[in-house]
Amino acid sequence: MRSDGRLEDEMRPVKFTRDFTKYAAGSVLVESGDTRVICSAMVEERVPHHCLQKKTGWITAEYSMLPSANPDRKTMHARASGRTSEIQRLIGRSLRQAVDLTQLGQRTIWLDCNVIQADGGTRTASITGAFVALTDALSELKNSGKIDVMPILNGISAVSVGIVENRCLLDLSAPEDRSASVDMNVVMTHGGEFVELQGTAESSPFGRESLDKLLELARKGTEELKTEQMKLVKNMLVL
Repeated sequence: MRSDGRLEDEMRPVKFTRDFTKYAAGSVLVESGDTRVICSAMVEERVPHHCLQKKTGWITAEYSMLPSANPDRKTMHARASGRTSEIQRLIGRSLRQAVDLTQLGQRTIWLDCNVIQADGGTRTASITGAFVALTDALSELKNSGKIDVMPILNGISAVSVGIVENRCLLDLSAPEDRSASVDMNVVMTHGGEFVELQGTAESSPFGRESLDKLLELARKGTEELKTEQMKLVKNMLVL
C-alpha cells in the first residue's frame, strides 16, 4: 500500500466539472486526487503565419500555476520559465493529435491550463482535462455553423508513472514524484497509441522490464481516464 492507501496500479479519484467558467467556449475543472486544474478553450479567428498557406487551423496552449497552488508560494512571472514553456508545448502537441486541423478553418483554439492546486501530475491532468474542454469548444463551433463536421481524430488522455523504492507506480502524487528514481509522463490516444513519452532516470538507469511495466501501468491508467472522458463527450463524437 502507498502512503495514501492506494495499490501500485491504482489511480487517484478523477472528477470533471464542465462549464466551470462563463466566457470560454469550453471549460472544465479536472480534479485528480488533490491536484486541481482549470482547463479552458477559447477560439480566436486567426492563425499563426505558418498556417496561412497551408489553410489550416491551429491549437496551442498556455500553462500556469497559481502562487498558492503549492505549500510554498511561487511568484508568477510575466515571462514563462523553461519548465512552463516545455509543458505548454507538450499540451499543444498532444491536443493537435486529437484534431484534423484542415477541418478547423483558419482559426486558433487556445487551451489555457491553470493549476489552482498541485499534488503531482499537473501536466497530465492538464492534457486530460484540455481534451474535454477542446471537444466542447469544437461542438460549439459546429453547432454555430462555423465548421461543417466535428474534426476529432483521436481522444487524448495522459498519466504519470514512475519507480519509487523499486516499485512501479501509477499516477504519482507529489511526494512520490519527488522521491521517484524514475519519473515518466505518458500521453496516449483512446485507441491505445502513444502520442508522447517523457521519461527520466533521476538517480539510476532502469531496464527494459521496468519500462514495459511502466508502459502497461500507463495503458491501464489512460484507459480509465478515457472511460471518464467519454461519459462527457460521447454524445458529441464517435471515435
